[in-house]
Amino acid sequence: MEAIVVYITAPNEEEAAKIAKAVVEERLAACVNIVKGIRSIYSWQGKIEDDAEVLMIAKTQRHLFESLKNRVKELHSYKVPEIIALPIIEGSEDYLNWLKEVTG
Repeated sequence: MEAIVVYITAPNEEEAAKIAKAVVEERLAACVNIVKGIRSIYSWQGKIEDDAEVLMIAKTQRHLFESLKNRVKELHSYKVPEIIALPIIEGSEDYLNWLKEVTG
């Protein structure tokens, strides 16, 4: 199994919770943490933006990334949501076994 962590930003906690509950219920992620109070400074349509956001950190399997990405895009209010995956190089064997067990 190739475990990954997926970073997804959202405009507020309510939207993040809606997305997180959907992807966990649909077994596209084992767990999603929601981190409030992040500040994002980015370039969008020729302007520098400075916005408050929340960060979702989803733990899942690499083979589920495309399905997870597509589901997040369906539920997300942003035209171009941040959805990026990073490999989990090492982890607790018990945790990684649980992750594998509860995802599709």
